[in-house]
Amino acid sequence: MERGFEADGQPGRLLVFGLGYTGAAIAQAARAAGFRVVGTSRGGAPGAVPFEAAAAAIQDATHVLTTAAPDAAGDPVLARYEAVIEGAAGVRWVGYLSSTVVYGDRGGGWVAEDTKVAPSQPRGQVRVAAEAAWGRFGDQCAVDVFRLGGIYGPGRSAFEELRAGRARRIDKPGHCFGRIHRDDIAQAVVAAMRQDRAAGVRVLNLVDDEPAESAAVMAEAASLLGVEAPKLVGFAEAWAAMGPMARSFWAENRRVASAATKAALGIDWRYPTYREGLRGILAEERDEGLA
Repeated sequence: MERGFEADGQPGRLLVFGLGYTGAAIAQAARAAGFRVVGTSRGGAPGAVPFEAAAAAIQDATHVLTTAAPDAAGDPVLARYEAVIEGAAGVRWVGYLSSTVVYGDRGGGWVAEDTKVAPSQPRGQVRVAAEAAWGRFGDQCAVDVFRLGGIYGPGRSAFEELRAGRARRIDKPGHCFGRIHRDDIAQAVVAAMRQDRAAGVRVLNLVDDEPAESAAVMAEAASLLGVEAPKLVGFAEAWAAMGPMARSFWAENRRVASAATKAALGIDWRYPTYREGLRGILAEERDEGLA
């Protein structure tokens, strides 16, 4: 059986729960790879299946991917469709987009795919619970848990902050963040779907090859735009002005490795660092007449 295809040579059928920024990019890449794709939307996206009416799409799918984040009440997809997915005989792969927040604060140290989770705040704890819940499907099919770093790409990068005049460079030496370009997320997910794997759960880290300080990324973006980089702001001053979500990001410091993920999927990142990623975004904007 060709990977990603069925015994009769027909492409696999992917259902994406959530056609947002990342989900839409994955859907596009999957179609280009030969999959038939349908996605859900709560907002009535053109061509999408309403979330409340996705049972038939689940029954028809060979691959199910969810991009939805859990909340205090748990995972929204499982809350409605866990039994339906469990009873869908054709589903042979399930993918869950999680977050590197499950690793918690490591004081700037490295973590890898086999590092034990240690969430240090509530949003990490609910992610761990959601991973475990989706992992239960590993008894019947292949399950891939993708732990994503900070997502960026066209329309969601430091360029927008600079152009809007709200960019800041926070001075906290040694505090690094892991990032992943939207198109590399799509590349990795499609590569995983095309593999024939036995039932079981696999963890994949989707982060680029260079954890970096936020200030360095902003300075690089400013240089590419030909504008002056924002002045450095002391961390104590910046912290005082942060909202709860921003503080939750800055409360943790870790470096996340993805070498084992790339080896398992047989890929290299198209954008191995923020430098290539920012240049790629700017080139795309210029091609589309947006920059």
